[in-house]
Amino acid sequence: MEQRHLTCIGCPMGCQVTVEMEKGEVISVSGNTCKRGDIYARKEVTNPTRIVTSTIAVTGGDKARVCCKTASDIPKDKIFAVMHDINHVKCDAPVHIGDVLIEDVAGTGVSVVATRNIAKVG
Repeated sequence: MEQRHLTCIGCPMGCQVTVEMEKGEVISVSGNTCKRGDIYARKEVTNPTRIVTSTIAVTGGDKARVCCKTASDIPKDKIFAVMHDINHVKCDAPVHIGDVLIEDVAGTGVSVVATRNIAKVG
């Protein structure tokens, strides 16, 4: 039986969680103090995902870069591909919170959206 030890990020408690697995299947989760810990641990050992936050270059704006994030979580193993796409795109001002800056980033089916307003100058 395989054991994985994790620090839960499901809530501010940061519980030390132990997941017991057999043949790739979760048998038990222990150490969590809330239901979110159980959910997080099961997902983390079977299908880890993350929200990616970054910035994208802006042309003609009152700021040189706009804050952005993936609209939902993406597979953890796609983070570097997502960052590659983010680092190779520029957008034109104005930019508004929620604007889609990249559709289907790195083939994940997830969009990258602005999390800040950037005004157009000039």
